[in-house]
Amino acid sequence: MEEVITLEDFMQRIEINPKVLLGKAVIKGTRIPVELVIKLIAQGWSEEDIIKEYPALKKEDIRAALMYAEKLVEEEEIYPISKV
Repeated sequence: MEEVITLEDFMQRIEINPKVLLGKAVIKGTRIPVELVIKLIAQGWSEEDIIKEYPALKKEDIRAALMYAEKLVEEEEIYPISKV
């Protein structure tokens, strides 16, 4: 069984810096945006495929990107639009 890793552990792998890709969330120490990692997963890429194409990444970085996206969706606020 894999070790349980906390949100704080994952978030140490994500960086938001206005000087890097205009402040988009990236994998810390790289210019690889979180959105790219999510897009590749959505297109069916495996963790191994992503790491092969982007060797600077580790499995923990991919999981951090997923957790980052999950937290954004979790905290999303929805405002109903009423019909006029």
